Amino acid sequence: MFVKFTALTRFPTETRQAEIVAAALRLAQDHSPAFITTTDLARAVGLSQGALFKHFSSKDAVWLAAITWVTEHLLQSLNEAAQRTEVPLDSLRCVFDAHVDFVVTHPGVPRVIFHELQQSADSPLKQRVRGLMQSYRQLLLRLLKAAVQCGDAAADLDVSAAATLFVGIVQGLVMQSMLGGQISSMRAQAPAVFHLYLCGIRNPS
Repeated sequence: MFVKFTALTRFPTETRQAEIVAAALRLAQDHSPAFITTTDLARAVGLSQGALFKHFSSKDAVWLAAITWVTEHLLQSLNEAAQRTEVPLDSLRCVFDAHVDFVVTHPGVPRVIFHELQQSADSPLKQRVRGLMQSYRQLLLRLLKAAVQCGDAAADLDVSAAATLFVGIVQGLVMQSMLGGQISSMRAQAPAVFHLYLCGIRNPS
């Protein structure tokens, strides 16, 4: 007896797109996005190359969807972390920990972002990454200004520089853990690094 497959047995486009994006980020754990082909992506989700192009018009479209997913989920995670406490410096710690956890959970994300930022062309992908970083920076500036206003941070703190340093120490942890081949090592190193950061911005009194 033959089983008749109908359209109902097919995965919806949204489901397939989500699978392809997830596969792209998984592959980016070990390979530069520049070297991940549409053949690799199709094979990772059990599709032919032709079927892959039914869901995404190009490889760039896959990476744009991946960056869109990262932007949405990372910012949601960071904003939720910031709201866990009303103490600004504690909120900064929660945001820091949430970012570290996100990277450890999705280790392909930093490689995708770093790769895109290295490109000279101002592509839609690079614009999306820039938008992510701008939204992240605005969250940090808000928390740092609140810390100054409540007296927890130094009154003369350069909040712009402090926001830049915050992002920089996360990126430094990411780079070192990637070089060491143990992205999960970020969790062990993060508390001491953040403590040093707090020492630099906290009100000395």
